[in-house]
Amino acid sequence: MNIKWTVLAFVTGAALSWGVYVPLVHDATTKFGSNLRAFLMVGIAYFLVAVLVPSFFIFYKGDPTVKDPSKVNWATPSITYGLLAGIAGAAGALCVIFAVKEAGPTAAFIVAPLVFAGAPIINTIVSVTIFAHGKRFESLSPSFYIGLLIATAGMVLVMINKPNEIKAPSQTVAAAATAGGGAKAP
Repeated sequence: MNIKWTVLAFVTGAALSWGVYVPLVHDATTKFGSNLRAFLMVGIAYFLVAVLVPSFFIFYKGDPTVKDPSKVNWATPSITYGLLAGIAGAAGALCVIFAVKEAGPTAAFIVAPLVFAGAPIINTIVSVTIFAHGKRFESLSPSFYIGLLIATAGMVLVMINKPNEIKAPSQTVAAAATAGGGAKAP
């Protein structure tokens, strides 16, 4: 398997970005006290990164990502699939934001592993069925299906064995004092 270093660099960047996404979203929803305010900030960030940066290159500097100028277009199918991809991404972000709020303090241990283990499974199934565009894949061997089962088992193991919140010593002492009618002097 020969993968270019640039592919690995961008994959690493995505993994690092998405790896901190859920903890950052959790802190934002907690600090705002509102899922929708956190989602608004995510939307503004998407606008800054996903609208302003490409617009600058496309309309001012020239698109450095064009491989074949004859294929560049603003055709309806291109726009439709681009918008659908954006809607899927935004809907996923909104679902993550509501999930971390519902999950509480252990959200980073529940939401992120389930989302980021579940997404590749769904991506793989969708890629080899709906978006296969009539292609047949030789790699759909039994080990392919075993890999999907192992990924699913990993999600289940994370849910079963997620870390439990440990109370700080000060909370434990306060709880004991309250339960015992107050702290007693030695």
